[in-house]
Amino acid sequence: MTEQPSPQGTSKMPPIWGKKIPGRNKHFTGREILLEQLRESLATAATATAVVPLPQTLQGLGGVGKTQLAIEYAWRYRGHYDLVWWVPADQTMLVPSVLAALTEDLKLAPASTAGIEEAAASVREALQRGEPVDRWLLIFDNADEPEEIKEFIPQGGPGHVLITSRNTRWSGVADTVSVDVFSTSESVAFLRKRLQRDVAQTEAEHLASELGDLPLALEQAAALQVQTGMSTDEYVELLAKQTRALLGMSKSTEYPQTMTAAWQLSVQEVESRLPEAAEVLRCLAFFAPDPIPRIIFRRGIRSGAQRMGPILANPLVLNQAFAELNRFALIKIEHEVGTVQVHRLVQALLRDSLSKQEQDEFRHEVHLLLAGGAPADPEDTDSWDEYANLLPHVRPSRLVESNDERVQRFAIDIVRYLYRTANYPSAKAFAEEFLTSWAETTGNPSHPNVLRLRRHLGNVLWQMGSYTESRTLNEKTLDLMRKEFGSEHEETLRLSLTYGANLRSQGRFRDALEQDEATMAAHEKLFPSSHPSTLRAINNLALDYALLSRYDKAVELQQLAFVEQTTAREGVSTWDVQLSWNGLARVVRLNGKHSQACDVGEEAYAHGIRRLKIEHPLTLMAARDLSIARRRVGELDEALELIQETHSRLNKLFGPNDPETMAATVALSNTLRQKGHHEEAMALAQDILPRYEHILGEQHPFTYGCVINLALLYRERGDALRAKELDEKAHAGMQKRLGADHAYTFTAGVNLASDLAALDDPARARELDQQILTRMRAFYGENHLLTLAVAMNLSIDLGAVGDTAASKALHESTLARYEDQLPVSHPERVHAAHGNRFSWDFDAFSL
Repeated sequence: MTEQPSPQGTSKMPPIWGKKIPGRNKHFTGREILLEQLRESLATAATATAVVPLPQTLQGLGGVGKTQLAIEYAWRYRGHYDLVWWVPADQTMLVPSVLAALTEDLKLAPASTAGIEEAAASVREALQRGEPVDRWLLIFDNADEPEEIKEFIPQGGPGHVLITSRNTRWSGVADTVSVDVFSTSESVAFLRKRLQRDVAQTEAEHLASELGDLPLALEQAAALQVQTGMSTDEYVELLAKQTRALLGMSKSTEYPQTMTAAWQLSVQEVESRLPEAAEVLRCLAFFAPDPIPRIIFRRGIRSGAQRMGPILANPLVLNQAFAELNRFALIKIEHEVGTVQVHRLVQALLRDSLSKQEQDEFRHEVHLLLAGGAPADPEDTDSWDEYANLLPHVRPSRLVESNDERVQRFAIDIVRYLYRTANYPSAKAFAEEFLTSWAETTGNPSHPNVLRLRRHLGNVLWQMGSYTESRTLNEKTLDLMRKEFGSEHEETLRLSLTYGANLRSQGRFRDALEQDEATMAAHEKLFPSSHPSTLRAINNLALDYALLSRYDKAVELQQLAFVEQTTAREGVSTWDVQLSWNGLARVVRLNGKHSQACDVGEEAYAHGIRRLKIEHPLTLMAARDLSIARRRVGELDEALELIQETHSRLNKLFGPNDPETMAATVALSNTLRQKGHHEEAMALAQDILPRYEHILGEQHPFTYGCVINLALLYRERGDALRAKELDEKAHAGMQKRLGADHAYTFTAGVNLASDLAALDDPARARELDQQILTRMRAFYGENHLLTLAVAMNLSIDLGAVGDTAASKALHESTLARYEDQLPVSHPERVHAAHGNRFSWDFDAFSL
């Protein structure tokens, strides 16, 4: 039996009522049978109910009142729920954040600590469980792509899911309630309510028949009559004239002729009252049907827009235009969020009413408004919400076709925004679209904007792990920039820094250092030492020195960059600061200062969560490095928890082949090994090695590093022979690529010596450890923790070959050095005091 709706006005509000739920439509009329059918369907549906139009009625277009039905359902039955939440689903990328906003009400970890994706998932799971709320209603409005929205819908559970969509494919995954046009009686009731007068039955039926009972057309007709005082007979007469004119012009059959005629009457009336309002409406037609931020019109005074210029220059006229359009139901204004929106059907009709030249002119106006309304710096985190609001309008406005300098610079900024917010696939797609179009329109591969965009695309490809593709593109772009801009142009120098990263991705660490030193010299010649570009160059040099195991120099440079960047008043982005902070924590750890690395890492991680949010790759990079530092000081439980969370997020956000995910996989395997979970660690180590071989190549130092980790696991499970084979391969490879004096080469050698010791060959183990210790003392000094670990291993070797006195002396002197440097509880000091051998592992990081 269907529940009866609570009387209007007496139904109490649920404890949790979404802020995005539209206000109740005071003109809502009829649809009683549909509402009852919808209530019954929701009560019995296993998953969700989708409200879809009859395709044969509107050929898939809107205007039948799906959203209004959902709004009325939410308000009418609100007393039956404890939670009602509205999710605008036409922009799939925004759905997770809307769901994540429920975490506070559901007493879940907020997005600021759990991340948006995880927070959204936790909300879905809580609703499925019915804890702490079991009577809930989720409404996904305008969900036109079932495949993109399915993952966000609770599967089962005690609540209800309502979906509005133009896509009838929902019938395959949800119960559907088809929404047709009004019945004649509903049309008559609506007109009487909307016109606020007792319209004669025959008069109302006549008007409804002329408009095909289409709710959107009826709304606009009624709005026009209310505003003008026009009689129904006058309206029908004008409607007939408009329809005949439209048919005579062979207008597209994609739209109902009655809707086209009704819309034209409203536009004509608006134009007669305020021509500027009609001009604004035509401009709005070339945006997306998504909410349009009104701030871009306020900022548009200096955009260069010609047709809109006089209107934008007079804010009173602009506001009057918006108000007039709203009164005639041609637009929808959301004052609370500062947006204006036009129905997609109205937009299509408007565009079709214009000549090709007029369409081009208005489209260009929109491009200029988007460019002029965008914040100045897409790398400023405070501007990201505004860029997110502009993004939906880029493709629908066909911004890619513009060859205007200002518009192209905005297009580049869109790519930069997407890159900085780690939306790499979209950044790549937009950059490639723009490049293809600009190459055709300019006919010049060296056009400045083409070269700028190529540089940003190279960055995106590099960040995605497409290292070969990035290097190939950057080599060609760098050559073109040197010819077009000159070697000392800032764009050329920025690309030179990226090219250094390309060399690092090839394992050419020394070549990268030479490249970055040359770039640094050019920066010092052109810019002050505190210039943001110079600081970025210093950051790169610090990374080069770290990759060459020259940790003291890396710490010195990283500290310099960090201090300057964190005290700069302008020109330094949050991205730059976070990258520098992460780098400082890492090189301090690599230099053996593990406790300091934890302290710096904690601050870096907190900064990332605060400024970039927890799911940003730079924040997750900080988390990974912090987990390694915690592991080094013996906080294994904390390290494991953090790296598991980090690895899970990276894998979910970017996939298993993303460089950051791969580095986190290495760290997770190492932590699991130290915790004694050898099988899990082995599975990860065996999985990650071929990934590095594929992404970086079999002879890259990081690939050999993964071989070292795998060998260590084989030895710990008792297969020292297999470990020896792998370590010999890694040791030979590291020597060839990096030379004998490098931490990675030392690591492979130290572990190989331990393999030999495990295979009862103490003489060869002692010989190899002695060689390594001699080189390490010269390279790192006597007191470096890596040096001390080799010395402790050698003392064990000496005892194994019978040189007891030398073994005891070396053990005691080494232990004294440990005691001078480390607290009693430090795991390396404890390990040494127990007389155990040291084995080293490899941890990857960003190149």
